[in-house]
Amino acid sequence: MLVSVASLTLDLCEALLPLGWGLKDATPYNVLFEGPNPVFIDLLSFEQRDPKDPAWTPYGQFIRTFLLPLMANRDLGYSMRQIWLENRDGLDPERIYPWLPLLRRFSRPALGLVTLPAMMTKKAGGSNVTPRSQAMPPDQATYVLNSLFRGLRADLRRLAPSHPPESHWSDYADTLTHYDSTQRAGKEAFVRKSLAAASPQWTLDMGANTGQFSEIAAEISKVVAVDYDVASVARIYRRAQAKKLNILPLCLDACRPTPGTGWRNLEQPSFLSRCAGRFDMVMMLAVIHHMLVSERVSIDDIVGLAADLTTDHLIIEYVGPEDPMFKILLRGRDALHAGFSSAVFEEALRKRFVIVELHPVTGMDRILYHARLIH
Repeated sequence: MLVSVASLTLDLCEALLPLGWGLKDATPYNVLFEGPNPVFIDLLSFEQRDPKDPAWTPYGQFIRTFLLPLMANRDLGYSMRQIWLENRDGLDPERIYPWLPLLRRFSRPALGLVTLPAMMTKKAGGSNVTPRSQAMPPDQATYVLNSLFRGLRADLRRLAPSHPPESHWSDYADTLTHYDSTQRAGKEAFVRKSLAAASPQWTLDMGANTGQFSEIAAEISKVVAVDYDVASVARIYRRAQAKKLNILPLCLDACRPTPGTGWRNLEQPSFLSRCAGRFDMVMMLAVIHHMLVSERVSIDDIVGLAADLTTDHLIIEYVGPEDPMFKILLRGRDALHAGFSSAVFEEALRKRFVIVELHPVTGMDRILYHARLIH
């Protein structure tokens, strides 16, 4: 997603150049997503440029906020969540340089993006002020800028992931759920029926994994698909692009959602505050046992989160103690959840919702529920 935003930024710069215009900043914050499609929203970034000026003012910002985060993610294992929660304006070359392996420092694109800038800054005593560019004939200035954009695009291609990442959870829907074909078909049919009955405009799929049910919801609704596993979210994004599905995938831990950030935590609102009043359908499929067991969140609090996120409908999957995945997560802590049952779950659910329909999964300790919020 970061690569697509960077590519859009360069597309705009190249298209604006012959028109005598340019962008005065280059940051991911200039772009939002409509489904899987990046949309440039910061109209105040557009400005008329001096036709004799061969410099692109936000060159350094583009490197800090696009190229170096991609490099840190690929070569150093930094997560994008870690990078952006701690660094509003991206990463500086001086920060990455000490951590790069020696051979990597002198290979492309690290040599030009990290090593030389870090050395020059050190030689200048810590000052990284860019010298003013010299005026030149307009056609030469245009040529220099076009060459600059081509170089940045080449660096972007080198740093872009060449294939989707893999993880333990990215094959979950295919290999780890213990559903047979009949059980899987029954679950899909129940979800389709519930979605058709609710006819939502906006759906939030919490714990979407690789997006199997997000795709079903996208047939009738705009969808935000959330999962904490980067590889799973990457699969959702690539398929949403390829199939032109109205799904926005987000990498997010539902038990530790993105907080408000910036000045007084108000510049970028928290994930939960952005969700308020947005979704008339929330799906929580094959996720509550992770919250309940792994994160030790009470079932009342899980239902409370669902009630806060939806304005009307909920599709939720009860996963009981006899389920194989529940047992795997327990790891010998059976006594902590010995009293959990479908009756306990339904009691918690009825505090905030009316159960419209339920579907026991044959041969499994799982039950699917379609419920509506009590207003």
